[in-house]
Amino acid sequence: MSTSTPVKAPAVTRASGSPTGSPVGGRPARRPGRSPSERNRPFWMLAPGGILMVIIIIVPLAIAFVISLLDLDQYTLRSWLQAPFIGLQNYLEAVTKSSLLRSIWISVSYAAIASAVTLPIGVAAALATQNAFRGRGLVRSIFLIPYVLPAFVVGTVWRTMLQPGGVVDAGLTGLGIHAGLWLNGPQSYWALIAVQIWSSWPFFYLLVLAGLQSVDQEVHEAAAIDGAGWWTKLRHVIFPYLKGPVSLALIISFLHNINGFTLPFVLFGVPAPEDVNVLPVLTYITSFQSFRFGLSAAMAVASLVLIAIPLFIYLKAVRLDTGEEGKRP
Repeated sequence: MSTSTPVKAPAVTRASGSPTGSPVGGRPARRPGRSPSERNRPFWMLAPGGILMVIIIIVPLAIAFVISLLDLDQYTLRSWLQAPFIGLQNYLEAVTKSSLLRSIWISVSYAAIASAVTLPIGVAAALATQNAFRGRGLVRSIFLIPYVLPAFVVGTVWRTMLQPGGVVDAGLTGLGIHAGLWLNGPQSYWALIAVQIWSSWPFFYLLVLAGLQSVDQEVHEAAAIDGAGWWTKLRHVIFPYLKGPVSLALIISFLHNINGFTLPFVLFGVPAPEDVNVLPVLTYITSFQSFRFGLSAAMAVASLVLIAIPLFIYLKAVRLDTGEEGKRP
């Protein structure tokens, strides 16, 4: 007696002739479409932050730009929307008749020098406190003191120390050095840079220290096995990991120094010496002492452009470094 093999029933087919559940034409079956509320969910999640950004950033910038096109002063402030429209005359006056260009040069050079000098100090401090030793927590806490102090406190303390006959003069006199005036004249420029370096180097220290934590321990061990010296290890093992944190620290420090108002304002007062008349202080004096609100708004717009240039360069460099340049969506 022979046994027969059971015959499988054919799968039920759709109108297209393909079995149920199988791909049509080699393509997977479409999933049910999402509802409009589900598709718009990411937008609604971003909407609160976007609205807040418009209210806090976009609207004030638009108002400042409108004011920069008006002849707005203490006489037309009450009805500023009816102030005479003068177009780009405020910008021309800021460039040709005010000390805007000199203030831009002072701000840029001061910010660049302070950032360049602060960088190696922060890197050296981070390298010195990377490895464990007794009292490392206390040393790290002491290193952060200049950074956590408010700029108003830093300016007040250093203003007292830099006064004629103050602590700085007494110390230099003990070394046989006659320094002269620190809060007036050409030396005020270097006094501002020195105080800024003292107060901002822990920022580099923090970012570099965070970057050092990302260095793989295996890389350290491999360098030790290969007999690499401290400079070779520093240059070829550690510094490549610090490229991102150092670049970010430089751009943030540079922009912070250009925008810094509190420290020079408290340290030198108003009117500030010509050698430390940075752009934020000049804008403040033009607006709240000369009451040229249209002219000061034009200076503020110029400072925004000045800040956007290095920021754009940094973002472009980051995009190139991640390989996103040239990719099509």
